[in-house]
Amino acid sequence: MFSALQQKALHVRVFSLALPMVLSNITVPLLGLVDAAVIGHLDHAWYLGGVAVGSTMIAVTFWLLGFLRMATTGLTAQAWGGKDSAGLANVFLQGVTLAWLLAAVIVAIHPWVSDTVFHFSDASEQVKRYANEYFSIRIWSAPAALTNLVIMGWLLGAQNAKKPMMLVIIVNLVNILLDLLFVVVLDWKVQGAAAASVIADYTGMALGLFFVAKVWASAALPSPWAQWKKSSAGMGRLLKLNRDIFLRSLCLQLAFTFMTFQGATLGDDVVAANAVLMNFLMLVSFAMDGFAYAMEAMVGKAIGAKDREELLATLSATTLWSFVISLFITLAFLMGGQGIVGVISDIPAVREQAAIYLPWLIAMPLVSMWCFLLDGVFIGATRGREMRNTMFASMAGFFAIWWLLSDMDNHALWAAMLGFMALRGITLGAVFVYQWRRDVFLSPAH
Repeated sequence: MFSALQQKALHVRVFSLALPMVLSNITVPLLGLVDAAVIGHLDHAWYLGGVAVGSTMIAVTFWLLGFLRMATTGLTAQAWGGKDSAGLANVFLQGVTLAWLLAAVIVAIHPWVSDTVFHFSDASEQVKRYANEYFSIRIWSAPAALTNLVIMGWLLGAQNAKKPMMLVIIVNLVNILLDLLFVVVLDWKVQGAAAASVIADYTGMALGLFFVAKVWASAALPSPWAQWKKSSAGMGRLLKLNRDIFLRSLCLQLAFTFMTFQGATLGDDVVAANAVLMNFLMLVSFAMDGFAYAMEAMVGKAIGAKDREELLATLSATTLWSFVISLFITLAFLMGGQGIVGVISDIPAVREQAAIYLPWLIAMPLVSMWCFLLDGVFIGATRGREMRNTMFASMAGFFAIWWLLSDMDNHALWAAMLGFMALRGITLGAVFVYQWRRDVFLSPAH
């Protein structure tokens, strides 16, 4: 293990996969800021409220379908490590087929979804009107957005993180430029913001398919048209993996949603402070997700090649750098946390509340790094069942901690969130150690 850490090429490989994904993640909140700035300068607040609600509905929908990227990364990496050309082709074709089927379902049921959401919403009629307008246009990007998830997962599994980075950055840049053109110049208001996102997603899909075609040709993969007829083989494994990752993601979303809504019952200052502090958690996830993505690709490749030494080296190097980055973020939060809070909000009451709960965030990076890393390990190993079951246990722990400490109000929520992150790492770690000792972890899950 220690000899592996002395290999310069190993560290270069980790960063060549991790850094592009960190950089691409950073462009996502930038797009949100530009959307808010452009729409926020229109003459009524309900435009911004409508875009905020509509884009949240879209974001949650697409985030829950993020299993398309995760499953594709793990399966592609294993096929790449095993030098399985037919398998590489099958994973991509199966992923795209599933993405388009899901997109068709989403487009078909979106009127019912919007009616249901707005029925239970307390937003004003104007906000509901513009949120529905945004959602009804933006939903037509589903085929492209879901295909892009498959494209990103496939390219990353093929050990290429630069092209997914370029894809995300270009999509966001096109979106920003079209936002300015449609909303500021042409005055299309909410419709312009939605149309900009739709066009950007299809631009990304076209670029992504071009990237895939280049890798396809360089790897001399079978003709996609001929392979398509054979691609149904193994579809059951893909569906099962996607099901398990979806259930895991649903539990994760449930925990974060509960924290938001329960925090809202504690007063405006508390919910505002929690919103500020969630930006800290987002920063942790941006940094750790990059290394989790690297872990997915490298672990999958090692398992596909059935190379125990490469797998050990991957785990050692990625864990080392994740710890270093987590320690750096912890020190940054410790020394400059209150300053960061001041940049995000200049409201005295909000800053005071955020300072009270900041210690929970200072502890978060070093506690949560393990769940991010182990997520990457189990996605690379395509062990979705274990991810699902440990998430069920961790979510139960989240609600148990909150209930036991409920007299502590907002401290109970943050204790539950910290415990939730810790439990995810502990349960996945225990499963990993058990499977490693039984010498079954190198075998791809079925």
